[in-house]
Amino acid sequence: MTTPSPVTGDLGVARPLIDGSWLDQASLGAADATNPSTARVAGSVVLSGPKEVDAAVAAATAAYPQWRAMSPDKRRRILQRVEELMEERAGELARLNSLETGAPIFMSTLLVQLCAGWFGYYAGWADKLEGATIPPSPAMVPGLDYTVPEPYGVVGIILTWNGPIVSVGMKIAPALAAGNCVVVKSPDLAPFTVAKFAEIALEAGLPPGVLHVLPGGPEAGDRLVRHPDVAMISFTGGIPTAKKILSAASDTLKPVLTELGGKTASIVFPDADLDAATTEVARSFCNLAGQGCNLTTRLLVHRDVYDRVVESTVAAATALRPGDPFAAGTGLGPVINAAARERILGVIERAGKDARLVAGGHAADPASLGEEVRDGFFVEPTVFADVDPASDVAQNEVFGPVLSIIPFGSEEEAVAIANGTVYGLGTTLQTRDSSRVQRLVPQLQSGSVNVNGSSTQPPGAPFGGYKYSGSGREGGREGLYEFLQTKNVFIRI
Repeated sequence: MTTPSPVTGDLGVARPLIDGSWLDQASLGAADATNPSTARVAGSVVLSGPKEVDAAVAAATAAYPQWRAMSPDKRRRILQRVEELMEERAGELARLNSLETGAPIFMSTLLVQLCAGWFGYYAGWADKLEGATIPPSPAMVPGLDYTVPEPYGVVGIILTWNGPIVSVGMKIAPALAAGNCVVVKSPDLAPFTVAKFAEIALEAGLPPGVLHVLPGGPEAGDRLVRHPDVAMISFTGGIPTAKKILSAASDTLKPVLTELGGKTASIVFPDADLDAATTEVARSFCNLAGQGCNLTTRLLVHRDVYDRVVESTVAAATALRPGDPFAAGTGLGPVINAAARERILGVIERAGKDARLVAGGHAADPASLGEEVRDGFFVEPTVFADVDPASDVAQNEVFGPVLSIIPFGSEEEAVAIANGTVYGLGTTLQTRDSSRVQRLVPQLQSGSVNVNGSSTQPPGAPFGGYKYSGSGREGGREGLYEFLQTKNVFIRI
């Protein structure tokens, strides 16, 4: 008898968490949750609306004085316990993440490990929030001038569906370490891993009222942004939604941290390790089925090695087998739903009129996927060559497993192409020439530059973008201080 794959498992019910209690009902009813790998209903989501947002914010406001007054070392120990429990239950969290997003299990496991690592990192900051003394000025009256970092109070966090467990670590951990209370609007398409995290946080000793999790759609997000008692917003998502959030936040003049899209370019020079470079690019643009902001979606290749790199990239990409995310050897999971698949296939069809399709270009063949996932929302790894840098597929996010290969002839041309979009999240340089790296890094308009491979985003590294890729930083010291305000104190002597 064949053992069924975990991909057929049940997601359960994702419910709102308000003031330490889970709600069985909410104002917007409930919706089915579909497993993108099987296209079958696998769970249910209790949907929050403005009423639940108001209740959560009121509870967070009431809990804030006690949470802020808690000794920093006690907050540190609670967050360290969150890290420990996440590590103990990493298998359960990774399973949920793969069921609701379709990410291959090896990737879900890595994402859970990263999230736990961010909690450990920011736990260490909880009792190390220090101000500074300001040197006196001869022109001023004598006195002591110093600064104090203080939390905002109640912060709203809006998560996206493509990697919610990552944002849990990068957003919630520093917000709590800084002494804030948090109201999270989790994505209605992928709320289950976030709900399980919240369960773990309560078990770790986080006081009721400090963390609230509200699965929901735009109505809940809009109310959270506009609520007068929410002091700041941290948002991950797309540019159109970010514009709406920034406009809504202007009513109360609250600050908004935005982590938005990207059109990351990997620039390959003739002296690079070409095999390693193409393997890295294929892995990147197919990661999370291409549904990530900082994945490599443009491959800029020097004309001297262009044909060779196109050939090896196609070989590397087509070797990534779509299929059951729990099966060994699966390199590509599904996209999030049927609408996303149709949108991506439409982009591919339009791009094929002007560029040369060299790999993929279709929905994955159901016969190649396996019986349990044959109806899933899979798209073949798709590669276009000879792409016009100004074309739609090279300029805009596809949010699917689609790569554009673009030739260049000089460093100046490569930099111009890399910088030539509204985005500025990441760039990769593939070269052995250290002097070239030093020349080009200052010219690249992106929040991160990787050399000869992508970063695994250690907890201490800041992450964020230039231009339309967002404002503010997540991760590291910079990510912590996004959730703090600086107060200046002067005492006359």
